[in-house]
Amino acid sequence: MALYIENARPDEKGIVVALLEQGDLLTEDLPTGLSGFVIAKDEETAVGVAGIESFGSVGLLRSVAVDPTHQGNGIAAQLIEQLLATADAAHLQELYLITTTAEGYFNRYGFAPVSRETVPQAIQQTQQFSGLCPSSAVVMKRTHNQQIA
Repeated sequence: MALYIENARPDEKGIVVALLEQGDLLTEDLPTGLSGFVIAKDEETAVGVAGIESFGSVGLLRSVAVDPTHQGNGIAAQLIEQLLATADAAHLQELYLITTTAEGYFNRYGFAPVSRETVPQAIQQTQQFSGLCPSSAVVMKRTHNQQIA
């Protein structure tokens, strides 16, 4: 497998939506132009996607999905590690995510559950936080330069 990761282009929105739908993830609020999103490709085939939305000094990690036929090959880890490096380079002080199924997975990247009330206003105002994700979803936070377990 010749995997590489590149920034998502606006004309790849259909590919991004398809990968997210395979993982039962939200597609309604994708940013215009897919800014902050990356796609993992095997040759020319898109096999994974992930994104960060930035709001000043904080960000929201979202939409990590890998084609089911390519899961178990470390693609999600590569996507996440690239986005964490991007967040650190952009000096995002805190990175948040919302999950209903992957709390244990994200612990290894330095994310820890936090109370919804402590989340910055900018994140609370996102569609994911304020309505698209269920209120029962776990909100997790990673502080800048958090050590990966």
